[in-house]
Amino acid sequence: MLRVSGGTSILKELSNEGVTTSMEEAVRLNAFAVAVSIFVGSENERKTLLNLSRLVDSGERVGMPVLAVTAVGREMERDARYLGLACRIAAELGARVVKTYYCDDFREVVESCPVPVVIAGGKKVPEKEALVLSARAVADGAAGVDMGRNIFQSSDPVGMIRAVRAVVHDRASPEEAYRLFEEHARGLGVPLEPEGRGASPQR
Repeated sequence: MLRVSGGTSILKELSNEGVTTSMEEAVRLNAFAVAVSIFVGSENERKTLLNLSRLVDSGERVGMPVLAVTAVGREMERDARYLGLACRIAAELGARVVKTYYCDDFREVVESCPVPVVIAGGKKVPEKEALVLSARAVADGAAGVDMGRNIFQSSDPVGMIRAVRAVVHDRASPEEAYRLFEEHARGLGVPLEPEGRGASPQR
């Protein structure tokens, strides 16, 4: 999955994104899909929705699916009404999959979107907490979980990948998945923090 939108830094308005990689380059790199952010309700909403639309057009010509990421500004409410609207807009513009945030009444978000929805992992939390989030999202209809720092900042990233996979694909409970994580970590001699608090976030 290749991220192809960007062009801003934390020093400027993050929603002012453009498409930074051509579809030809994505094909050359053997990507299986490309991802682009949309900022519904933000200053640059129109620009990011047009980015998605153009990317879908070029992707469909070469058989490249597009994942739309419902990014939000600092002032945006991450509730089911807003996220449901953002996901539905993304799907209607041609996204094959939508990535969004987990929220209360998340099933409403999923039911309002005609394509699969995956959730963002969010900020770094203890491993057990991340697995609980994953299980709740899947139970509420999410097709999967897209985790970053909750895997690569874990004390055992491979063990965490296996635990998340067990939740998503095998419908393991958070407790069962965390035991898988613990077993893998212990097998590598990785020290576990008390009560499964996990590794501290990197600064």
